[in-house]
Amino acid sequence: MATRTDTEPTGGAYVDEFRAFLEDTWLGYALVLPSVILMGIIIIYPTLRGIQLAFYEASLLSPQQQTFVGLQNFAQMVGAPAFQTALWHTVLLTALAVSIQYVLGLGLALALKEKVPGAALFRSLSMVTWVLPIIVMVIIFRFLTQNGFGPVNIILGSLGMETTAWFGEPGVAFPLVVLMHVWRNVPFYAIALMAAMKSIPDTQYEAARLDGAGPLQRFRYITLPQISYVSMIMIVLHVIFTFNNFDIIYLSTGGGPLGNTEVLATYIYKQAFQQYAMGYAASIGVTMLLIMMVFTVVYAHLEARD
Repeated sequence: MATRTDTEPTGGAYVDEFRAFLEDTWLGYALVLPSVILMGIIIIYPTLRGIQLAFYEASLLSPQQQTFVGLQNFAQMVGAPAFQTALWHTVLLTALAVSIQYVLGLGLALALKEKVPGAALFRSLSMVTWVLPIIVMVIIFRFLTQNGFGPVNIILGSLGMETTAWFGEPGVAFPLVVLMHVWRNVPFYAIALMAAMKSIPDTQYEAARLDGAGPLQRFRYITLPQISYVSMIMIVLHVIFTFNNFDIIYLSTGGGPLGNTEVLATYIYKQAFQQYAMGYAASIGVTMLLIMMVFTVVYAHLEARD
């Protein structure tokens, strides 16, 4: 029969160690507690309250009068053509913006990592679009495409081409929104991917050259595998950011014209603060939360691999 040795901790030893741990870290807990309380007030409670509200019929005009309706809000949401359109626009915007951002960011990163005169200055200037406030970016784009005196229309008019208010054109407004997302975020992709490329040892490229590998082969078999982790992190994060984005569309088109740029974020805003349907808006928010949780799990899994 096995016997306990003197080196094995007893139950009392575990208790003593746990008590010592609490006594040694009480200051850390005390410092963290205000942040935990603040997060609970501004993040956790509103989230839980929103999930609860999704199962009630509630109006912003009468917040105290709430009726439990179960899954009725979700059933209404699924059958609403406006919701289906907003969901499609959200998915399409996310897919187009993120994929174009990555491809252009990768190309810019390859250019930035080359040791050419003025590369450092160009790297700094390339970040201007990312650090500009979103409202400034929207004002710039609206000015450029303004009908009558916008530079884009002035150039088109001088060439004898049709001029118009581009953000008011149903077939053009959505591509302009995609363009604004791309214009803003490409530099961030480029800097992150360039940093990943800089970490690749030059000896790997030298060995590949000695083996007769060309530029495309070195890019495919050395660069891409080495930056795959950073690439996936960037893609997942920007999928989350773009899917939830509200300010760019709200400030530029407000979801118009004729709903051609309506996404879930602006659709929720209109349902909650224009139609005053708080319960219905909350059900859409819960749906977005569930979708984003999938990408959050993927992001956490990728982070755990590092």
